[in-house]
Amino acid sequence: MRNSRIFILSILSLLASVTLGAQNLTDLLIGEVLVENTCGMEDDFGQRNGWIEIFNTSSGTVKFGGCYLSDDKSDLKKYHIPTSDLAAKLGPRQSIVFHASGNASQGTFYTNFKLHRGSTVYLVSNDGRTVIDQVEIPADLPADCSVVRIPTGIKGMDFVTEINQKPTPGSYNGDVDAKTKSQIMKETDPHGWVLTLIAVMVVFTALIILAFIFGWIGNFNKRQASPKEAKVKKTRKGKKEGQTGEMTPEIAAAISMALSQEFGGEVYAAIALALDDYLGGGVHDAESFVITINPTPGSTWADKAQNFRQLPR
Repeated sequence: MRNSRIFILSILSLLASVTLGAQNLTDLLIGEVLVENTCGMEDDFGQRNGWIEIFNTSSGTVKFGGCYLSDDKSDLKKYHIPTSDLAAKLGPRQSIVFHASGNASQGTFYTNFKLHRGSTVYLVSNDGRTVIDQVEIPADLPADCSVVRIPTGIKGMDFVTEINQKPTPGSYNGDVDAKTKSQIMKETDPHGWVLTLIAVMVVFTALIILAFIFGWIGNFNKRQASPKEAKVKKTRKGKKEGQTGEMTPEIAAAISMALSQEFGGEVYAAIALALDDYLGGGVHDAESFVITINPTPGSTWADKAQNFRQLPR
């Protein structure tokens, strides 16, 4: 039961982290701000007002409904972005423009304040206290020029603040034609032959290196084991040379002496006669000191002689 609860809590935590990661407000920033608009973009009412561009730096969609825009640090809740508007969201690397017309009744993307030189624009989280991003407007900002955040890299999305003489509201700031390495590779190698060749070369190079390493280890172990094997072979060779397998007189004499000392001459003679009689079938003279052993015909399971002790007392 406890393990099941831990599993359920882990799944819920994972889902929560994915959801929060997809809607992280800290991925938003103020991409561009223009104060005096005399010949630039017109709003839906045909008016030219200052505007504020919000940019999503992440690779996921961010819903910013409920956040705030302000140009007054003492009143960070100056303009509340409606949460009911489904358009209050930004896709990956997308931007949206808020018109600083001073009349919020014109729509979701119209602020209730106008922009002024020397002020600071704040993007505030939906708690009304946390400042997500802010941009200071220079006091000497020329008309029809904007304060822009230009990314220094497409992947890292680090930004520098500059004064732009050619504002680009709602568009990607910086080099629009800039491409990532993957995009460049896709254009230069549309079928993936170069990438496949590189992958095959890497794999075969790794296999060759591994083969060299394992071969070196095997040779090293073989060299370490060679002295021991030579010693064992030498010992075995010496034993084989000493053991010819032939019955020499010296060996026969040694065996006879051992049998005589162990059993006595009578037992030795009895064994010899019994073997000769069994193998040759001969009959000895009936002498008192001669023991003749004949094979018993038929079954010997009831033969009492089988119960005799091998060694007499």
